[in-house]
Amino acid sequence: MDSAQLIMNGLALGALYACLAVGFSLVWGVLNVINMVHGSFIVLGGYLAYFMWSYFGVYPLAALPLVGIVMFVFGYVLQYTLTNKVIHAPVLTTLTLTFGLDMILYNLMTVYFSATPRRIRLDLGSFEVFGTFMPADRLLGMLLALTLTGMLYYVMRSSKIGRAIVAVRMDRVAAQLMGIRVNNIYAITFGIGAMMAGLAGVILVIVFPTTTSVAGAYLGKAFVVCVVGGLGSVPGALIGGLVLGVVESFAAHYFGPQNAPIVGFILLLFLLLVKPTGLVGIKGYE
Repeated sequence: MDSAQLIMNGLALGALYACLAVGFSLVWGVLNVINMVHGSFIVLGGYLAYFMWSYFGVYPLAALPLVGIVMFVFGYVLQYTLTNKVIHAPVLTTLTLTFGLDMILYNLMTVYFSATPRRIRLDLGSFEVFGTFMPADRLLGMLLALTLTGMLYYVMRSSKIGRAIVAVRMDRVAAQLMGIRVNNIYAITFGIGAMMAGLAGVILVIVFPTTTSVAGAYLGKAFVVCVVGGLGSVPGALIGGLVLGVVESFAAHYFGPQNAPIVGFILLLFLLLVKPTGLVGIKGYE
């Protein structure tokens, strides 16, 4: 396999990584909450899309807005009613809370949905892109992931809600003095994080089999992407995801697919030592 094919495979994978990690990065950067339930949110989004397609014939593209709304409301209510109660507690407290929520959601999905791997098979064939070949479902997943990440970036830069989120991220007290309802912004941010996780789950269930057992792996990828790209920003998640995808693509080719995640975590440790803020991160958010 030539380098161009490896790079293309890595970029396609990296776009998926960016989409699954951007919500995690946003919640961590704005709320200072390490959201351990993020991986289960991704799986839940994939399950919702799968069952909508399997039982009601809803095409995955049509399922995206429905899953997004459900996951946003779920995340908003979860944050407003539970996490906000301990939002100013030490990080270990919120970490323990989200870990407990993850165990509850993980086990509920395992009991009611089972751990059987599920995938939406669209059988779209393959395409040639710049002299390289890519399955159409993976190309579709890449384009959807980049589109959703770009839409979030636009919202963060151009909308009142986005500017309020950035203001709270930079200085919570000053934002509150300017009339911003900080607790509401926290809940909206957590809702957006859950929504992006669910939408990433819809995309991933088109490309890879989804089951509850992959929730931990998705959470691990989100951690690596945040460290590589930089915490709390959409461009950071995008760059971190693309870098991780390309690195894992080459690692899988030269060292075997089973060793590719190890190389990704080695990259995480290296950057923690030499550049804790990440490639495009801001000092103070490492």
